[in-house]
Amino acid sequence: MGRQFCRAASSIAVVLSLLLLYSLTSWAAECSNRGDLDVQFCDENGDLVADTPKESSEWLDPSTLVFSYTPVEDPTVYENVFTEFMKYLSEKTGKRVKWYGAESYAAQVEAMRSGRLHVAGISTGPTVFGVNLAGYVPMSIMCKGDGTFGYKLQLITQKDSDIKEVKDLKGRKVAHVTPSSNSGNQAPRALFKNMGVTPDVDYEVNYSGKHDNSIMGVANGDYEAAPIASSVLDRMITKGVVNRDDLNIIWESDPFPTTSYGFVYNLKPELQEQIREAFLTFDWKGSGLEEEFGKQADKFCAITFEKEWNPIRIIQKENNTVYSQEALNQMKVKK
Repeated sequence: MGRQFCRAASSIAVVLSLLLLYSLTSWAAECSNRGDLDVQFCDENGDLVADTPKESSEWLDPSTLVFSYTPVEDPTVYENVFTEFMKYLSEKTGKRVKWYGAESYAAQVEAMRSGRLHVAGISTGPTVFGVNLAGYVPMSIMCKGDGTFGYKLQLITQKDSDIKEVKDLKGRKVAHVTPSSNSGNQAPRALFKNMGVTPDVDYEVNYSGKHDNSIMGVANGDYEAAPIASSVLDRMITKGVVNRDDLNIIWESDPFPTTSYGFVYNLKPELQEQIREAFLTFDWKGSGLEEEFGKQADKFCAITFEKEWNPIRIIQKENNTVYSQEALNQMKVKK
């Protein structure tokens, strides 16, 4: 009886495996262009993001939209920052809007990939992971009235440090943020290498998990230096969390795009347009967004992943970045 059961179970497993293989093969045959996108997505129009499903039966139209902001500093603090915007998003879509305080970049991408997250602000580097692994469609960015936006990678040290330039990092203990972070890992790996300093070879990399952890770690002497996002440092100085006089900025890059905002690819097209309109027409005056980000931006501007994220994709390609489940797991906070 036991042997018969095992043989039957084995046969069922083989059949299921063949069905899965056939399904994936059929799926691949139906898609003429995928690029770096996961096998479940398709990019027929070549804009580098997942196409909205052609069949209306595959569209997602939830009664409650779940919104999340990139996990910088304390996620619960930013729920209050986005309160007015979330209310406006609810009015524009006719949906309830619920906050999701993600604890890591990976948690955001995994939540969207599993269908638990619909609208999000995702940090610069992880945006590419969100696009390729979760069907994320970036469509806007915080900007100034003249349409300009961006932040810089800054290399910081303690005020009295003997590290004066990038080459002095050799033999030191340096904080990077997470593997997927642009300014906190991907960009310095590409740019520092071109300046003769290779992370993990010429200096010890310690992942802090978040930009604010790297900044406070340098200020407190836990790390000798750290590549960080200028926008995060500016906000922490404004809030009085860190003293500007305790730090030196010994090198900085040209500007990169900041956090992207967008939605998951399979939302109902009408809902996608309502979300897009909510971002691009929201009035920041008197809102938590103005209070928090007012010195850096005063509205949302339209962007495309294909154009504005081109330099980020180049950096990740230079670093041989692979968009896979294993890579996604490495995005989780490391202490």
